[in-house]
Amino acid sequence: MRATTWALRAQFFVAGALFATWGVHVPSIKSHYALGEQALAIAMLASGVGAVLALLQAGRVLARHPPRHVVPAMAVVCVGAVGSLLAPSAYGLLLALMLAYGMAAAIFDVAINDEATTMEARAGRPLMSGFHGMFSLGGMAGAGVWTLLAGGGVSPVQHLAGAACVLGLLALAASVFMLREARNAPVGGTPLSLPRGPLAFLGLLAAVGLVGEGAMYDWSVLYLRQELGAPTGLASLGYASFSGAMAAGRFGGDWVRARVAPATLLRTSGALGAAGMALALAWPHPGTALAGFALVGLGFANIVPVLFSAAGQLPGIAAAHGIAAVSSVGYFGMMAGPPLIGFIAEARSLTAGMLVVIVFAVVVAVFAKRALGTHGRA
Repeated sequence: MRATTWALRAQFFVAGALFATWGVHVPSIKSHYALGEQALAIAMLASGVGAVLALLQAGRVLARHPPRHVVPAMAVVCVGAVGSLLAPSAYGLLLALMLAYGMAAAIFDVAINDEATTMEARAGRPLMSGFHGMFSLGGMAGAGVWTLLAGGGVSPVQHLAGAACVLGLLALAASVFMLREARNAPVGGTPLSLPRGPLAFLGLLAAVGLVGEGAMYDWSVLYLRQELGAPTGLASLGYASFSGAMAAGRFGGDWVRARVAPATLLRTSGALGAAGMALALAWPHPGTALAGFALVGLGFANIVPVLFSAAGQLPGIAAAHGIAAVSSVGYFGMMAGPPLIGFIAEARSLTAGMLVVIVFAVVVAVFAKRALGTHGRA
């Protein structure tokens, strides 16, 4: 179990580092393809469309194939797409790469969360926040590596290719130690349907929370670079400060979840996230923004772990189907949030677009108790 636990932690790390590797190069992609905010937002939306299409099939796929088999296949697609983002010059090819990345990353994510739910059930204690902490740690590492390499003369193309190779090898190596289990669902699987009842509400709250999280991943670096005039190395720390604080909150999250009611934890998380973004926008200075982004990361740290854990523990629903159902709604928020901000930025400013994070963090705080009820207690 120890080897399996570390293997799963490695997979969460890979997922976070890949997301960060794409996120810190949003300015590079914008420049490479000569995009405005709206065109960049559409590229982000392509990833969201791919994610939602894949999530509609994720429960069916994982009913037949264990995460140990699904994860390496999806990892290969993810690293191939991310590593190639700056290779073509045609905008249509960028959209295709983002679509492929969104599809593969979504199934990869459901697969590792499925296994995390199984591990948590076997251990009989909260583990989900710690696993998600590795996602945030991966995000911090991915952003931090680019901060160091950018100052050393490494080009964005070289960084994308090198990071993709390293993370791909790590994902394939870790897959060997994941749980060995057989799944033999009928070929027809479970009919596709939108989540209803408790799953629908969990999914909607996840979507709201992930709007803000996705905005921080995709726009924090560009906000520092474009709105505040920070140099490239300092701007990339926007992602790192958010992910680092989120990692700290998640590594302590399992201890907190064992002692604090889920609704109370979510309500506090939403309030802290809103306060952090308000701080970052009210005082437009790189140092203040980094402090505000860290508070947002700390506030948002346990929203997804709590909701995914609740989805995987609903009676009468298989963990993979519960997580896939909540993910299908939730990750639409993560993928649709950044384009929404892009459209607002095109019409007004990126500062105005980032106000979305405050609005949705407040919604999480207000509706936490209604969405969770007695669910999600690990």
